[in-house]
Parts: sequence; C-alpha cells; structure tokens
Amino acid sequence: MTDPKQLAQQAFAALRRGDLLQAERLAQPAYRAAPREPLALHAYAAVLHARGSYVDAARVFQRLVDLLPAESAHWMNLATAQRDAGDPEAALHSYRQAYQRGERSADFFFNAGLLLADRKELDAAREHLREAARRAPQDAEIGYQYARVCFACVEVDETQAALRAWRGWQNWTPQLLAGTAGLLLQMGEQADAEVLIAHLDALPERSLERELQIIGMLERLNRVDEAQRRFAALPEPEPAQQVRCLMVAAQLAARAGRHDEAAAHYEALLQLPVAEEDRQQFLFPLAKALDARGRYAEAMHTAKAAHESQWQAMASLMRNRIDEQRPIMAITAYGCEAQDVWQWQEPDAPDTAHSPIFIVAFPRSGTTLLEQALDAHPQLQTMDEQPFLQKAVLRFETHGLSYPDALAQATPDQLADIRRYYWELVSSKLQLRPGQRLIDKNPLNMLRLPAIVRLFPNAPILLAVRHPCDVIISNFFQHYRAPEFVRLCRDLPSLVLAYRKAFDYWYEQAAILQPRVLEVRYESFVADFDRQLRAVADFLELPWDEAMLRPADHARAKGFISTPSYSQVVQPVNTKAVGRWRRYEADMLPLLGELQAHLQRWRYLDEPAAQNSR
Repeated sequence: MTDPKQLAQQAFAALRRGDLLQAERLAQPAYRAAPREPLALHAYAAVLHARGSYVDAARVFQRLVDLLPAESAHWMNLATAQRDAGDPEAALHSYRQAYQRGERSADFFFNAGLLLADRKELDAAREHLREAARRAPQDAEIGYQYARVCFACVEVDETQAALRAWRGWQNWTPQLLAGTAGLLLQMGEQADAEVLIAHLDALPERSLERELQIIGMLERLNRVDEAQRRFAALPEPEPAQQVRCLMVAAQLAARAGRHDEAAAHYEALLQLPVAEEDRQQFLFPLAKALDARGRYAEAMHTAKAAHESQWQAMASLMRNRIDEQRPIMAITAYGCEAQDVWQWQEPDAPDTAHSPIFIVAFPRSGTTLLEQALDAHPQLQTMDEQPFLQKAVLRFETHGLSYPDALAQATPDQLADIRRYYWELVSSKLQLRPGQRLIDKNPLNMLRLPAIVRLFPNAPILLAVRHPCDVIISNFFQHYRAPEFVRLCRDLPSLVLAYRKAFDYWYEQAAILQPRVLEVRYESFVADFDRQLRAVADFLELPWDEAMLRPADHARAKGFISTPSYSQVVQPVNTKAVGRWRRYEADMLPLLGELQAHLQRWRYLDEPAAQNSR
C-alpha cells in the first residue's frame, strides 16, 4: 500500500499543476487511509476547497487545527474555508487565532482583509490589504483588491499610490485587467487604463462578460460609436449575465438619447434582489433618464430615493467618517483677517505668465465647458480636476503657518517652497510645453481663495456663475462619492445652505483679498459663445484662437473627461440646461429666501419666470 504521506505530497504536486481530478484521486485515499495524518488532512482539505466544497473543506481543516492547534497556517486555511463557506464570524475567529500564533504572511493579510471588506469594515480591511501589498508588491490580485478598497473608502491619494504600482504586478487574469482598468479610469488615468483595456481586448479567449466590461469602459472614454457597434454584435446573454448586460444596455441607451429605454432597463434592475448600497447605482441614472423624458415628479422622487440609499450605504460603510454634528461647509468659518492681509508682502511673486489660471465655482456651474474651450488653445493646458491646491494648503501647516488667518508670517522662502511643491504635483500629471500656461479647474477651490492670492497674487481667476436654482437641481441629480459632498447633497435644503455659505465666503474674502477675477455667467456664455469667449481671452491676455470655439471637438479628441458632465461636454454648445430648475419649481420655491442675496446680486430676479422651462 502506498504511504499516505507520499500520496498527499503527490496530490499537492497535482494541485500545483492545476490537475484537480488527479489531486482528488490521490488525496482522498490518503485521507481515508490515515485520517489523523496532518499531511493527508491538509491535502484532502485543499482539494475540497479547490473543488468548491467549502463546508467540507472547513470541516477537514477544523480536524487539522484540532490536531495541531499551534500551527498558524492551518488556522489561516480554516479561516479562508469558513469565509468561502459563508460563515464570516467563524472565519474572523480563526484569522485571529492565526495572528495570535504568529501568522504574518501576505496571504494572511490578504484573506483577512477580504473578509473585513465583506463585513463592511472598510478601514480595517484597507489596513490589512495595505500590509499584504507591502509584503507581496508584485501580486496583481493583492494590488487590485487593495486599490479597490482604498477607492471604496474614498481615499484618493492612497488609491492613486496603490494603482501606481500596476506595471510591476504579475499573474494577471482577465478579471484583474478589467477591474484595474476600471479603477484607473475612475481615477482619471486614461492612458494607463487604455493600455490595460488593449491587453484585455487582445486576449485570445473571449467571453460575454469581458466584452461587456470593455464596452462599458469604451463609453466612458467617449468612444461611443465603437461601444454601440460592439454591443449590437453581442450574443443573447445567459441568465447569470443578465444584470451586467442590462447595466451596459442602459448606459448606452442613455448616451444615445433613448431615455425611455434606459429608464426601463434601470427599473428592471431595481426589481432584482439588490443590496441597499447597490440600489443607488441604478437610482441616480434612472432619475436622470426620467428627467430627460419629462417625467419630472417621478424624477425628483427617484433622486430623493437615490440620495437616501446612498446615505444609508455611506452611514453603514463609513460610520466613523461622518460627523453629522459638524456644520455643512465648515471650511467657510475660516477666512483671512483684513489686518493680516494688509501686511502681505512679496515683491518677487510670480507674474501672470508664470501663474496658473484658476477656474472656480460651485460645482455644476459650467466650468467643464469653459475649461475645454480654453484647453483647445495651444498656449494653455488643463489637468482635469486635481486636489493640488488643497495639498498646497496643507503645506502651510508644515511650515507652522496658521492658514488662512495669519499668512503674513510666511517668508519668501516658505512661499517658494509651497509653490515648488504645487508645481511638482502638477508635473506628476502633465508636462507644460515652453510658453504654455496651466489651467487649474477645480470648482471648490473658490473656498481656497486665500491660498490662491497668497501663492499667486497675479493669477487670473475665472468665477463661473449660473442661476443658483439650476446649480442646486443639477447637483441634486449627481452621484457624488466624497463623504462631505454626499452629506450636503443629501437633500435640497442642505444643498441650498452649502451654496449660500460658499458664495457668502467667496464675496467676503474677495472684498479683503481683491483677486484678479472675471465672472463668467453661464447663461450669457452659452447664448453668445463667441463674444463671451473673446472677453475671457482678453481677460487672460491670450491671443485669439478659433479652436476655442469648438470645445466639443476638443473634448472628443481627448476622450476621457473626469467630471460628471463628460457626456454633455462633447455636445455642441447649447442653451438646453438654462432654466432647468423651473421643472422643479415647487421643490425650489420654499428655499429661494436662502438664495435671495445672490439671486439679487447677479440679477436673476429680473428674469421672466417662464424662461426655458421645458
């Protein structure tokens, strides 16, 4: 009779070759012949796990830890089997036992991290997966899962850092290629994403799931015709592929303007068993589709349901990050003091030509259209929305400078260091050609006006202004991820309060700081595009270039646009969005008092009530 240990060793060798059938033929008799032999137990449990018999695998691994309770690896294997068998509490206990016995392998931190992610303990999961990635930096699955959880935690910098290592990852699978490409797209890394999409598309074996993933990403890259063509050529999906197929069909229908079809698809998706945290993925685009079809009461009802679903998911996943007692737009409580600003001096501050052009606003005020028109000019270059000014603000604190109330204490060397840091961040995203100027478009940099003026006192600033009610409604229909913005968009009164506080702050600080600013009124900009754009060019001291009049062509040529308006900005300039709020006048009228000062400031109160209310 063959030695059970020898059979077990041969079974492990078969598993390593991927020959599961042979491994089972060897492991099963080894286990039957010596049910208390650790190697035989281990081999049989590993085969059961590879076969998908997780409950049986956990039962055999349990016998193994009963025999050798001091062996940490056996506890880890038991935990993984228990997790796959759907027993997370038992798995968590077993992982803890493994850790207490000294288990510190990358596999341990990886599997424990996945369990914590399944339990919605995202911060703890991120810590475990970070350690796994540190110990196994070339493992593609570990790297991807680490980046995915960072993204779920809305940890932007850490997500970017995790994804930066992708070129060194090994052991790729089609699923990992697709998942990593999708994350890179979400983070605005278009070039890297397209490299992985090309690798995915070049794989010899094809599947409907993979084709659907590629099609969805092509649409996001504004390669719409290609996406539509490939979708039309797909075979009929199997039942297991129905959800993914419906999602892509809805995405493409909405992009083609077939909003009734898109709404029907999203409504069908909502009829399926869907976790509460996933319902928001269908509710937000459904609200937009209903709005596009003129079903305004249903659209508003759906948007409210979407925000409630998102809030519940956010509260569950990030309960440690949401401080409901913190005032909305708390940043607006911290401004410059006039007596400090009067002392600001720096004779050698950068001139206009060596300063960024800042585009600021409350989100959804037309900044992307303005940005793309300017980016078409050969002397300008944008970097999409980046948090680089925000990071520069944090640099003040590293120099012991109280921001923003005591910046007169900043020395020329300190200011030069902060500027150098800002430009280093910019250079990580793009390389300006000689003579080119940077466009830094990040709407809520309006709340960082003190930093702009202290660092770049000669920088031109474009403040995009749009009817406050149109801005509020447009934001309410958006699906944001940042926890603070999720909170302030949760309902219309919160949004109105945030908007009012943002502009109260801007005008209060602008009165003290006296920035170089041009207000660009959205309604005038789209109605008389040529004349208004020429006024912007004059303000920026730019020679005129006809390419600026074709922002849609420029946006299509770029492909990826990292804002919610990516599908609108590739359309010709039009006035369709003007007066959109009138569709929801009943919801907005009780809130107009909060906006009265700014409506009056910009003379929106003088406009006829029926303006473009379709």
